[in-house]
Amino acid sequence: MDLLKKRILLDGKILPGNVLKVDSFLNHQMDISLFSEMGKEFHRRFQDDNVTKILTIEASGIGIACIAAQSFGVPVVFAKKSKSINLPEDVYTSKVESFTHGRVYDIIVAKDYLSKDDRVLIIDDFLAMGHALLGLSKLVIDAGATLIGAGIAIEKGFQPGGALLRNQGIRVESLAIISSMDDRGVLFA
Repeated sequence: MDLLKKRILLDGKILPGNVLKVDSFLNHQMDISLFSEMGKEFHRRFQDDNVTKILTIEASGIGIACIAAQSFGVPVVFAKKSKSINLPEDVYTSKVESFTHGRVYDIIVAKDYLSKDDRVLIIDDFLAMGHALLGLSKLVIDAGATLIGAGIAIEKGFQPGGALLRNQGIRVESLAIISSMDDRGVLFA
């Protein structure tokens, strides 16, 4: 998606450790016009799959998922990274290692919000190692729901996550795939 690639080149910052900082438009301050175009593109790519729910993980994926859900006319469910007192006891759980935060989270979704009748599209901001998507996929499988695939804003194609998921038969549609990045800039696949 050219609009997203242009924003990455214009406003993205490369930090040590292969971290792409896009918080001025994607995951801290959010450009809703950009999100709207991204949502339309996810809908274009998955419109024939009868999506009934969009699933994401807190926190950075929520904004993109919500705007995408408007295009699909479906609800968003987000996996929480900590159990709160208002969550029921009957939940699906999975473990996820965060590339950015360098820690493992238990992610949680109440069983009330995923069922065997659901056709689930996962939406997230980044795909690097694939751990978040594998954890979210496990929640879908545990619910007996159908996993349609994953819509990703930015995929780091030089890291193994995309290949890992695709090799497991998961359909991954990324709006921008970065083939390499260093202090000279970003190259797209």
